[in-house]
Formats: sequence, structure tokens, C-alpha cells
Amino acid sequence: MTTTRRNAFRNLLALAAGSPLFSQSPGSLLEKVNEEDVYGPVNVHEFEIVARKKLHKLAYDFIAGGVEDENTLRANRAAYERTVLLPRVMVDTSKIDMRLKLLGFDLESPIIIAPSGGKNLVLPNADEVVATAALVSKTPVCSATGVQKLLSEGKPLLWWSNTIGSPTKESAQTYAKRVADGGGKAIVLTVDNQYQSNRDRNNRNKFDYGYMQTGVPKEGQKPRSPATAAMWQPHTPGMTWNYIEWLKSGAKLPVIVKGILNPEDAALAVQNGGDAVVVSNHGGRQMDGVIATLDALPDCVDAVAGKVPVLMDGGIRRGQDIVKALALGAKAVLVGRAPLWGLGAYGQPGVERVLWMLNAELKLAMGLAGTPNLAAINRKMVKQRSW
Repeated sequence: MTTTRRNAFRNLLALAAGSPLFSQSPGSLLEKVNEEDVYGPVNVHEFEIVARKKLHKLAYDFIAGGVEDENTLRANRAAYERTVLLPRVMVDTSKIDMRLKLLGFDLESPIIIAPSGGKNLVLPNADEVVATAALVSKTPVCSATGVQKLLSEGKPLLWWSNTIGSPTKESAQTYAKRVADGGGKAIVLTVDNQYQSNRDRNNRNKFDYGYMQTGVPKEGQKPRSPATAAMWQPHTPGMTWNYIEWLKSGAKLPVIVKGILNPEDAALAVQNGGDAVVVSNHGGRQMDGVIATLDALPDCVDAVAGKVPVLMDGGIRRGQDIVKALALGAKAVLVGRAPLWGLGAYGQPGVERVLWMLNAELKLAMGLAGTPNLAAINRKMVKQRSW
């Protein structure tokens, strides 16, 4: 890389220096990977293209795919394209502040890494790799595993553990206590995973869900339990609202209820002790034909009525997507596939670069929208396109 281009990259990083988030810019990546590689993709979409070329087909289809006809998968993205911004002008945006307080935690930006299974399909110990990238990027991470080494070393990782539930109150209490003792700061309870969903790509590939732990199969290795069309595989179909209390009786941690689409459920989550809700359709990976998360967000925000924070995930690929979600009432957003495309493309430096890129795009979008801080973003800034 020429000196001129290297300086250009460093100047680009310096543009973001106004926020504490960027005090540790991805300049550290220069010693880890070839700059030509990690700086090649100019957006998250291009990171996916690189990752697709590198990943095993089973891994790519598992991450990229949705359920059945993938209507909801596409709807999540289409909702952002249909929602347009009405920026304000003549506002002093010489300084942009993306900081917020969420559940008592001071965050540098409203971006959180969503819980996502199957990282080991990309590379071994991938949960730890992503957690390390989150630490470097000062980004909270939701994960069931991969964080204990960092926490045992006293690293300031903000970790929220993720669970799909368990069958008894005792097991819920034991789990919650283990999370608290292990350094977890909250529990993300995923409530839309009652059964294994019907994912055509996985069925077609005869995907063995055991690969999520062991990684992609070696050449000639056959699946022990290949996925089949409409197979019946229960996860936690018996879980009800009292599970929130079960968790809280095991540890004094915030419980974040993830997988809410219906405003009635948003209200019930609050009534039953949820400390936050995440409007989510599992990235279009659980039930096809359900509402896009951006479309579901306003009604769920209204149902909660400010009693707890509302977060959302699903389809976020750009900083402007985040502005739209915040304008419709989200306090913060979770990103799932985006960091995985960084992981699949370039490992830990790729995750760091994707997180930096989303934050930089968000900062720029806020500046162009006339919103110097998150409090300035509101519903008057968005409308539904009629053409």
C-alpha cells in the first residue's frame, strides 16, 4: 500500500475521532492483516461477498439463509428501503454524540452484537474471536459462550448471556446464578425459538445442527442427523411468562426479552418483569410470513409506553438503517449477520472493521440528518414511501 493511501486511510479514521468510541480506531488492524484486504470492502454488503467466497457452502447458507420461502428475510431489508428520512438542516452538527445509557450501562454507541449460533462453522473458537473484537470495539456482545477467558483476565467486556430457556425453575435459577458469577451483566431471553424452524437451505444441504458446535464436516464425513423438511424438533415449547421470574429469582440481573413482534406481547413482557424487549423475528429464521421488525417496532414501542427500553434487530446493514430504527423508537439495535460477514471475510479484524464501519456510517448519517445526538432522533424524521 502506498504511503499516500495509508495516510488517506488514517485521515479517514481521524474523521471519527470526535466520539470516544473511535479513540481506538482500527489502525491496530494494520499490524494484523493486509490493509489491502480488510480495507477492500467499502460496506457490509461487500464483506458478505468476500465471506461467501471463503466459507464452506454449509456455513454460508446457514448464516445467510432464512426460513422456508425467505419472505420475512427479504421483508426485513425491504422495510428499510420503504422507510425514508426527512433530515433537518441548519443544525450545528460539528460534534456528534452517539453515547447512551442503557439498563444502567454507559455505552459509546447504540450498536450491540446480537446472539447468533453457528459461529464455529466459520472458524474454531469463533465466539471468543467475536468477543475479543467486541472488546476492542467497545461494543456489548450477546453470547452464550466464548467470553470466560476475557472476563477471567479482568477485561472490561460488557457481556449479556443468551438463552432459549430451560425446562425447570431450578435449572433457570442455576443458569442465572452461573451467568452472574461469571461476569454477565444481563440475560437475553430468546422467546421465539420454541421449535427448530423449517430452513429449506439447511434441509437441502442435509445440515446437521451438531455442526454448530463442531464446525463444518471434513471431506467424506456424513451427517449423523441431517435436517429434513418440516422435521419436528422441540426446543422450549413449554416456556411461559413465569420464566422471567425464574431467572430473576436466581440472580439480580436485567432480563431482556428477545423475539417480540406483537404489541400485546411487548406489554406482557413488561408486566411480567422484563427489563427490556427486543423486537425481533430471529433474522427471518424462525417463522416465515411474519412482520418485518422495522414495521413491528412502532406499535411495540407504543405498547411499552416508555416503561422499559425497546431494542430491535433484523436486516441492519447501514448506518442510516440504525437512524431509522432509532427514529421509530428503538433505544439501541442488535446486529447479527453483519459481524459474521466480517468474521467470515477476515476473522477478528473483519469483525472490528464491520463494527467500525457501522459506527462511522451512523455518525455520518446523524450529521447529515441534523441530529447531533441520539435524543434529537425522533419519529418526525421518518415516513413511509408512497411510490
